[in-house]
Amino acid sequence: MRTTMRRLGVVSAAAAAAVVVSATSASAHHCYVPMYTLSAPVSANWFVISAEAGAQMMAGFEAPCDAAAEAGYDALRADGLPVGIMIFEKMTIGDPKATHRVPNPNGADGKGLEYFGAGSTLADEMLETWLEAAAAYDC
Repeated sequence: MRTTMRRLGVVSAAAAAAVVVSATSASAHHCYVPMYTLSAPVSANWFVISAEAGAQMMAGFEAPCDAAAEAGYDALRADGLPVGIMIFEKMTIGDPKATHRVPNPNGADGKGLEYFGAGSTLADEMLETWLEAAAAYDC
């Protein structure tokens, strides 16, 4: 019963944290790029948040063991979800409301540039899935 209550608390925290991740990132930048591998090349211009780091930053959850963290990533891969997100730090890219050019028609489709304010739930789903799987793993 105690373990079930703890897991329920973690899942509830995950849902709240996912909303905070979206709101916090959206206040500075309205878009991000989903990462399907954490070994992708990045530069100092990109702020990278892995699912594990997002869970720690937003929900205060730390995987109790390496196998729990890997269980979280395994769940993401099984569901076809990203394992992290990248936010361009120098400026906003791909503005969906741009008046000087045609906005990116592929934004918020789960395949490339995602917009926090355009209905994209990909970052939320990533965080919730990782947290649920990592919390459920018995170390």
